[in-house]
Amino acid sequence: MVYKFRVILDTEEDIFRDIAISEDDSLEDLHNAIVNAFGFDGMEAASFYKCDDQWTQLEEEISLFDMGENPGEDTTMNSTTIGYILDEENTKIIYVYDFLNMWTFFVELGAIEEEEPGVSYPEVLFSHGILPDSMPGKSFTANPVSNEDIYGEFDDDFDEEDFDMFDDGEISEDYGYEDNWN
Repeated sequence: MVYKFRVILDTEEDIFRDIAISEDDSLEDLHNAIVNAFGFDGMEAASFYKCDDQWTQLEEEISLFDMGENPGEDTTMNSTTIGYILDEENTKIIYVYDFLNMWTFFVELGAIEEEEPGVSYPEVLFSHGILPDSMPGKSFTANPVSNEDIYGEFDDDFDEEDFDMFDDGEISEDYGYEDNWN
């Protein structure tokens, strides 16, 4: 059987790829298909996460590499087939590539079909949107309701006088630090 997925980048713009892959392929094969479909170099760590129907991430992580304290204890992509983790009832997983930039994708199973003779899988069926140069960041500086700095409420909590103990090297004398402590 062939599983057909829509892989959607978590951005405001519509950026997605439709990928067909054999149910017997591993999650590592799906990872490689996603990396190639979006044009990544494949040099970063990645993980799949189980989730519910509302895309709420569950605790189980399936990583590219075994990073557990005891080798063989963690579930890895190469040891997990697509058909084992996804089926007609469980159709969604979350994929994160490059944990520094947190490229996050929603991967949804759209169809399960018979393999077409002569077609090699995985295969990119459709491509929409251009991947941005960098993952759009989340802004935590403004309150969406008042459009004010979210840290502004703390600005008036301290006055200059509160920090007088740090003037003129008093702290090094009070706490016994030597002049060249590092």
